[in-house]
Amino acid sequence: MKVCSDHGVATAARKNPLYEEVASEFRRKIDLGVLRVGEKLPSVRALRNGRRVSTATVMEAYLRLERDGYIRVRDRSGFYVVQPPTRAIPQPSTARAVTPALPVGISALVAEVLQQGGSQKLVPLGVSTVDPSLLPMPRLNRAFRRVLARWPLHSARYTELSGAPALRRQIARRALALGNAIDAEEVIVTAGGLDALNLALRAVASPGDVVAVESPTYFGVLQALEAVGLRAIEVPTDPRSGIDLGLLERTLRSQRVKAVLAMTTCHNPLGTVMSDQAKKDLVAVTARYGIPIVEDGAYSDLAFDERARRPAKAFDQKGLVVYCGSFSKVLAPGLRLGWIEAGRFRDRIRAFKGVTSGMTSALPQLAVAELLATRYYDRHIKRLRLQVAEQTRLYAQVLRDVLPPGTRMTSPAGGNLLWVQLPGVDGTAVYRRLMQQGVGVFPGEIFSLRGKHRSFLRISCGALWSPAIERGIELLGRVCREI
Repeated sequence: MKVCSDHGVATAARKNPLYEEVASEFRRKIDLGVLRVGEKLPSVRALRNGRRVSTATVMEAYLRLERDGYIRVRDRSGFYVVQPPTRAIPQPSTARAVTPALPVGISALVAEVLQQGGSQKLVPLGVSTVDPSLLPMPRLNRAFRRVLARWPLHSARYTELSGAPALRRQIARRALALGNAIDAEEVIVTAGGLDALNLALRAVASPGDVVAVESPTYFGVLQALEAVGLRAIEVPTDPRSGIDLGLLERTLRSQRVKAVLAMTTCHNPLGTVMSDQAKKDLVAVTARYGIPIVEDGAYSDLAFDERARRPAKAFDQKGLVVYCGSFSKVLAPGLRLGWIEAGRFRDRIRAFKGVTSGMTSALPQLAVAELLATRYYDRHIKRLRLQVAEQTRLYAQVLRDVLPPGTRMTSPAGGNLLWVQLPGVDGTAVYRRLMQQGVGVFPGEIFSLRGKHRSFLRISCGALWSPAIERGIELLGRVCREI
């Protein structure tokens, strides 16, 4: 029988890893109130010596507690208890039926939501951007100034259609760190994430073709499908595990599907982060039928677990996965800067880019490349990920207390969104009533072709907690109960 080096405990007799036992003990103490919010946990050295375990075991236990929302690290200070995680609330239910292929037409409701959702007069529970105070604007402005000083003629001539070489190299370098070995020549810079989706879809499908999409899915995906003139088949997607791979394969076997569009990391609106095995299986399923995947990774840097950010593209052996990324969610929405890791579709995407969006503005590319070349960007992402995770848990905790009994809500593994299923309540009616009272939310029906998620709302947790946010959530609860 093999003996573990930590405290001489036999691995054969232990059901869970030692770090999970240590983490579970702290979870119980926090749940029972033995350890209270704001209290400092033992240092790594103290816990290691007191429990006679390794440093790696202590660090892994603390990382698990941090991921689950029990503790937070403060620079040069240690680990502290934060607000207890929300009490268990059921996940939204998902139908297990694939709908027939339909032409995509964006409803008037989507146009209305987009027009009003970004209003500065509304309490921002709808728009999915993070609070401006969490974005690295001073550093980004400094990068712009350095670029202006170094390249005063930055925009005096056309740049390469694929984008600034400096930025493409940085994107390729970061992709390699996530297990995705690509060449900078495969990277194409775009005018934002939606532009990336449009170009990718044009490259993998033609007008009238059928694309399989998740259900629910981001309404911007539906806009991109409409722009290309495509039809869509909606495949049910589970808030915990992602797109139903069994139903997807059945669909690929029985329908003439030209591509699959999926958000494998930080799904919008579900917050799902598919496991590495599920991502690998997704790539394997589509590869068997020679069908490309358009992978939307706009929110992937906001996965609460750093190790979960590996994209499906990392498992692609045939160049069939086209990865679309964006800097909008983590640097600045107004940059409108995204990219595509194009695989075998590089030449087609370049050709479409030449006749649609054309070259991407040089100045923001050079500034972002400057920022990516420093260690600051990685520190910013780590800090932002923790801040967004903490905010999302806080919003969920308060929503749980104000929404009517029978409400279901996601427990996201990344991103800043909550997908809320109301018990017998019309989400669109809630949206309209709240708009009249100065609160913005997004109605669930716009996240589907058939409007079948009408009892849902998407809540953004991007804004810092404030009296206005608290009043908005209380009003949301009151309106739901009244309707």
